[in-house]
Amino acid sequence: MLFRRFFIFIFSISFYYLFSQNNFYNIDTVREIRISFYDSNWDYLLDSLYVLGENERILADIEIDGNYYDSVGVRYKGFSSVSVNRLKNPFNIKLDYIIEGQDHQGIDKLKLSNVIQDPSFIREVLSYEIYRKYMPSSRANYANIFINDTLWGLYTNVEAVNKDFLIDHFDSKYNPFFKCNPDNINIQIGGENSNLSNTHGIDSIDYYPYYNIKSNHGWAELYQFIDTLNNVSDSLHHVLNVDRTLWMHALNYTLINFDSYIGYAQNYYLYEDQASQWNPIIWDLNMSFGGFRLTDASQLYFNGFDISQAQDMDPLTHHAFMSVSPRPLMKKIFANERYRRMYLAHIRTIIKENFINQDYFIRGQHMQNVIDQYVQNDTNKFYTYADFIANLTSQVTLVASVCPGITELMNARTSYLSVFPGYLGEPTISNINYSTLILGNDLWIIADIIDANFVSVRYRFGKNQIFREKELFDDGNHNDGLAGDGVYGVKISNASNSIDYYLYAENDSAGVFSPERAAYDYYTLQTTIQPGDLVINEVMSNNISVVTDNSGKYEDWIELYNTTSSPISTNGLFITDTLAYLHKWNLPNHIIQPNSYSIIWADEDGGQGEEHANFQLSNLGELLVLSNSDSSIIDSITFLAQADDVSFGRSPNGSGSFTMLTPTFRANNDFPNLVSNLEQDLVIYPNPFNDILYLHTDEPLIVLDVLGRKVGHFDHVNHIQTSEWHSGVYFVILLNSSLTIKVIKI
Repeated sequence: MLFRRFFIFIFSISFYYLFSQNNFYNIDTVREIRISFYDSNWDYLLDSLYVLGENERILADIEIDGNYYDSVGVRYKGFSSVSVNRLKNPFNIKLDYIIEGQDHQGIDKLKLSNVIQDPSFIREVLSYEIYRKYMPSSRANYANIFINDTLWGLYTNVEAVNKDFLIDHFDSKYNPFFKCNPDNINIQIGGENSNLSNTHGIDSIDYYPYYNIKSNHGWAELYQFIDTLNNVSDSLHHVLNVDRTLWMHALNYTLINFDSYIGYAQNYYLYEDQASQWNPIIWDLNMSFGGFRLTDASQLYFNGFDISQAQDMDPLTHHAFMSVSPRPLMKKIFANERYRRMYLAHIRTIIKENFINQDYFIRGQHMQNVIDQYVQNDTNKFYTYADFIANLTSQVTLVASVCPGITELMNARTSYLSVFPGYLGEPTISNINYSTLILGNDLWIIADIIDANFVSVRYRFGKNQIFREKELFDDGNHNDGLAGDGVYGVKISNASNSIDYYLYAENDSAGVFSPERAAYDYYTLQTTIQPGDLVINEVMSNNISVVTDNSGKYEDWIELYNTTSSPISTNGLFITDTLAYLHKWNLPNHIIQPNSYSIIWADEDGGQGEEHANFQLSNLGELLVLSNSDSSIIDSITFLAQADDVSFGRSPNGSGSFTMLTPTFRANNDFPNLVSNLEQDLVIYPNPFNDILYLHTDEPLIVLDVLGRKVGHFDHVNHIQTSEWHSGVYFVILLNSSLTIKVIKI
């Protein structure tokens, strides 16, 4: 079967490589951080705040790789890793504690861990590197810490899961956001902690001790999610990013990271994304690779588990055996046979890409080489230098337990998982093909599949959409050749100009994805947008009091309008205010539904979300150009100078010429809200007006109120002060032409 490929490209997106490029978290560089506390008794103050359970901070100046910042806020970080009897405690440093906007390379919070649970020094950094291949996870490297010019030791430097993190990974930061750590960890039988069980009560207030809200709202949404998870699990895929949850469980079980949801039900975050799906975000990987084995839980799980039990840990323990401590986020998902196969397919990918090839060992050696001298110089470390050298491969005896060697654990675990039921026997997916992508037309996706009894494509037209699923068939009726020939096909109707997709196939033995890291990776097809399909519909460059953005600020905005009957993706589109740089700002990968609108905030503030452009508008007027990635122009306008709270938009909506409007933010311009009369003799705006009425005319005029009384006589003016006028209807009359315009004072 032959398909034309015109204006279409295909690629995979790997966020792992994208996010590894930030210099501050470069694994090959150990940061130097010098803390200078204002108070000589700083350690006593921090100890006191910790004992009291306070999150207050004390002041210090800080130097990061030679860059100075003053008035930062410092407190201890974490729970079990802190002790008032310990010299080397972990730190949480807030750079903008006093000075608003203060940051280092865009980073305003430092999370510095003291490596108390890890003789190898690499568990946390290596684990985050692996996790980032498959789901949004923090970047991490090392920092050498000095306090008041005294070397304090080597710390891990882990990116905070905060609103900056949300912008980077979810393109928004204002949705419900929770840290899932209980106020007090219950390690006994039935200790549910932050496990998303619905047993705490029927009011969101009952869940306050178990979840720490990080957003301005979200308790009602969280309780609704918990209720759906426990009681309406058939609808779970609508409210939960199931695949991302499967990846988290697969990573935690593969790497024996039990200081997590699968252990004490803690150390993760939840964020509700733009598609209204909840996403788990992993946190605190310092005890992965079997560093944490629940030995303090006398009756929970295996009364703790030893190294040999960790090596052979059943990845479906929570499905088959665990009932003493509810874990609905696992049990409800694993009840679905297809989800179990997907989960085991993820484990196979993790094992193949990191452990069978020994990449984890090579990376571990590299990390130890980078920090070797710093470990030697750290006189406050909790283990010997010999322990550091040995623990990558061999177990190290601790005070009350044994810490497994990382390769000792994972080589045996790889062997165990590689023959686990559901790991082997998966179908094969190859030769993925597709028809020409044209906006509004049907798109056919074709693939060769061997040994499958179910094949599906999951697709979306924009990142603000949930992946939808359609089954592929080998029946001769889906552009798939002959029935039973191993070629499968599916039709996606009314396609957008851009589509993200991945394939999944399974048989009775196992499942497989293409690409294997789906849905964190996916394939993309894209074509150009034609002029007239998507237009710049309205512009407001002097927004004083009309509408606020998601941060509550009155900012300039640009409205785009989809004139077609098909969904249009903004993926690969650009907008600019200068012809010299057509690719000035890349629009986010969002979908604009047919005959619908999308708003771009032209405020030069990308930190608020990806719908915020990297330029502002001039209220004196300027050029705007919307273009494809190949620089072909979709639409362009030159808007005029604008008065306060007046916009410039198309009338008729989506197709007409531009004129001054009373703003119609994300709405049709065709209503009677023109602030400029289309008669050339008189232009008046805004209408309705408040304190100022602007006029463009060379004629003298009078203004009458609704009772016919003269309010004023004006000659050759461009505006009228109306603050003393009463609210109501007025008539502006040109004396030479007798043209009359009705205006409304509000």
